[in-house]
Amino acid sequence: MRNFSNLVVCSLFAAGIIGVGSSPAFADTTVKVGFAAPLTGQYAAYGKDLQYGVQLALEDAKTKGIKVNGQPVNFELVAEDDQGDPRVAVQVGQMLVDKGVNFIVGHFNSGTTIPASALYDKAGVPDVNPTSTNPSLNQRGLKNLFSTITNDAQNSGAAARYAVNVQKAKRIAIIDDRTAFGQNQADEFERIAKAAGGNIVAHEYTSNTAVDFRPQLTKIKGLTPDLFYVSTSNPQAALIFKQMRSLGLRATYVGGGGVNTAEFINLTGSNSEGAYAWEPGRPLESNAAGKDFAARFKKRFGVDVLAYAQFGYDSAWVAIKAMQDANGTSPADIRGKLQTIQYQGVTGPISFNADGSRKDAASTLYQVKNGKWVPVHTETAGS
Repeated sequence: MRNFSNLVVCSLFAAGIIGVGSSPAFADTTVKVGFAAPLTGQYAAYGKDLQYGVQLALEDAKTKGIKVNGQPVNFELVAEDDQGDPRVAVQVGQMLVDKGVNFIVGHFNSGTTIPASALYDKAGVPDVNPTSTNPSLNQRGLKNLFSTITNDAQNSGAAARYAVNVQKAKRIAIIDDRTAFGQNQADEFERIAKAAGGNIVAHEYTSNTAVDFRPQLTKIKGLTPDLFYVSTSNPQAALIFKQMRSLGLRATYVGGGGVNTAEFINLTGSNSEGAYAWEPGRPLESNAAGKDFAARFKKRFGVDVLAYAQFGYDSAWVAIKAMQDANGTSPADIRGKLQTIQYQGVTGPISFNADGSRKDAASTLYQVKNGKWVPVHTETAGS
């Protein structure tokens, strides 16, 4: 019987029915993971931070020996630079689709994710959004978009209620940079602050490339606000802080997402003491998994987490977990399980509402104390 079996196998090889290295019992399954973010330009530091998070997730998955349908999985990261430009985002998004990626983690800016996610939805490719916070993203009926980050309605809402009810602000001023992110974040803050009984004395505008904010700040100073909500990312957020202090505007400074970074402190120096910023998510140091992630991230890449690497990491892992649950790697397999996923990530428990937004999303208020951002208060949606 043994000789007969060997004869059969040899005959199959000779006939070309079995090829060396092609047996499905031994071949790895390749999963292409698409990634898009600004890797050059103004937001490149955020983009690289995010990419490192995704890369670490895929390296961890390889170490764990992830299998699907009994086959080892080889994860291939396909990264594209969208330059923070909506038009470029659509172009690189089409490139990712054409390359046959199984799922996508991206983009960074709301302005780029909005058009790109529509493209992915039409192509039937799941997009796990790690950082874009505009609530409209998950209000368009897209079946392939899943957001692991808190949206602006939650983050700005937390900031607005806290400003009125806890910080007891009586006269609130706002400035935003008119980007899809900055404008919506500021509009949500204003809407919810007014609903909580807050008095908005000014809402000024700038751009995400401006460097001189003195005209707007001089006008705001004349209105004597006691709290100033700044809806833009660094470096603009830091420059606004420096210039408002140089003009003698002493209102409590409260930033939105993208402000709580070392760059803010480096640009503002010792004057940064007392500044506040609301960021999506819980502090990494609030749980053991987060602390471990931060330590391993620094060991692997030689830098600290800048802002959102943990969301990139969890976004990749939640899709990998969906793939395992589905026992399949097709975009349709992954999408089907993402809809019902229950995953414990480094950013906390992850599951999704029917529209793809994150359930029980959290926001945290930070303050600069002794030259470092320190968490002050965390709240979850509905709390």
